[in-house]
Amino acid sequence: MGMSNIGGKNSIICDLRSDTFTSPDEGMRRAMAEAIVGDDVYGEDPTVNSLENRLAEMLGKEGAIFFPSGTQSNLSALMAHCGRGDEIIVGKNYHVNWDEASGASVLAGISLWPVQTQEDGSISPETILESIKEDDAHFARSRLLSLENTVGGKAIPIETIRKSAQTAWNSNLSVHLDGARFFNAVSELECTPKELADCADSVSVCLSKGLGTPVGTVLVGSEKFIYSARRNRKILGGSMRQVGIIAAAGHYALENNISRLSEDHKRASEFASALRSLNAGIVETGTNMVFFTPNDNETNELRSYMEKQGVKIGDQSPSIRMVLHRDITDQGMELAINGFKNFYQNG
Repeated sequence: MGMSNIGGKNSIICDLRSDTFTSPDEGMRRAMAEAIVGDDVYGEDPTVNSLENRLAEMLGKEGAIFFPSGTQSNLSALMAHCGRGDEIIVGKNYHVNWDEASGASVLAGISLWPVQTQEDGSISPETILESIKEDDAHFARSRLLSLENTVGGKAIPIETIRKSAQTAWNSNLSVHLDGARFFNAVSELECTPKELADCADSVSVCLSKGLGTPVGTVLVGSEKFIYSARRNRKILGGSMRQVGIIAAAGHYALENNISRLSEDHKRASEFASALRSLNAGIVETGTNMVFFTPNDNETNELRSYMEKQGVKIGDQSPSIRMVLHRDITDQGMELAINGFKNFYQNG
């Protein structure tokens, strides 16, 4: 069997499960192949160094550090901000709390205090103030507010997220921003990267989602913070060697893929409109994501039917998440829309 048939991927024309399913295009692969590399543990990989400097400058921070994953980047940041016995206030549905295996607690002895978020995904100033503990031996020490943008595809407005951050700063807490889809938020809000990054002391920016690189996240912050995060990366096993090969993909993405994120947002909106016209369930959308909650409890049947049509959709239930990205072609989008129409109108 040829390599192109491994896993049966050829039968899938449109994969809407996540924007992590993007593959490097020819230009990105060329950039990776031609990358000048060195040993990053020694600080001698010029492509990594220039990527770190580039993102630090873009976001208006003193320094940056390259990580293999967003989860490790977030955990290293939390460890840099907090010590054992400290506490992090975080949205209960945020990735740091919900999807990172409680790493801060398991590996670093840091307590997570999950709170209810607003409809727009933000944490209200009132909720933050209510969650900050008194300086009492009975309580964990409130040290950090961990924010996120986007949240479930929703881009939180600059003014809203700034108020959350300022509330924390006024109470002597630091602020971390999980920006897994940082540039989707920037694109939707029509702000500069620095304007959004100014709402936090540290920001984790994923390159392997909407921006389309195969792997990589960059964490930015103050020089002192980055020094600590680099030590944490070593502790967590994230130090790599000739990593310029994948850092080159990050450079390519920053140069070529930020400007096209608005196309994903537009197509998500068009896809949502097509689903709403079916009157088959609740449809919500934000940036590059569409959430569909069927009325009929036929989620499994729908998923199986769509896969037979060459379309993969999310495995969440009852609300199915579908994510638009650079690898979704016009043919794939048409196939997905027609698949839903045929299932509900002719099924």
